[in-house]
Amino acid sequence: MRQHQCQFHVDTRGQSLVEITAHVADAVRVSAISTGLASIFVRHTSCSLLIQENADPDVQRDLLVFFRRLVPDGDPLFVHTSEGPDDMPAHVKAALTQTSLTIPVAGSRLLLGTWQGIYLFEHRRAAHRRSVVVHVIGE
Repeated sequence: MRQHQCQFHVDTRGQSLVEITAHVADAVRVSAISTGLASIFVRHTSCSLLIQENADPDVQRDLLVFFRRLVPDGDPLFVHTSEGPDDMPAHVKAALTQTSLTIPVAGSRLLLGTWQGIYLFEHRRAAHRRSVVVHVIGE
């Protein structure tokens, strides 16, 4: 059994979904692991990872609108506001989604479905530089 680990950065422009499928696929290809698992982890508490449709940009827009309605910025319910009105809502959104994903690998490729893409889901209003770790294990 072999392992390969790498890290890359994603620059966001505020609340958005940024597709990172190509970066993760490159990490799998470079690993030269034919069959196994790819684990993807984002090293932050105010963004998350999603597998979502990558064919219609309306899906991403609708997800952003839904999460803004579900957990609005500036909600007086939240006490933790030291980094601004979007800080605690960003943590809640990250808690409702996920900070890691595991995807099967076969033929040195991610076994994603036809319309599936991997996204970094930025929950903060301001631009951020996010760090993503990919760990591939297998043979």
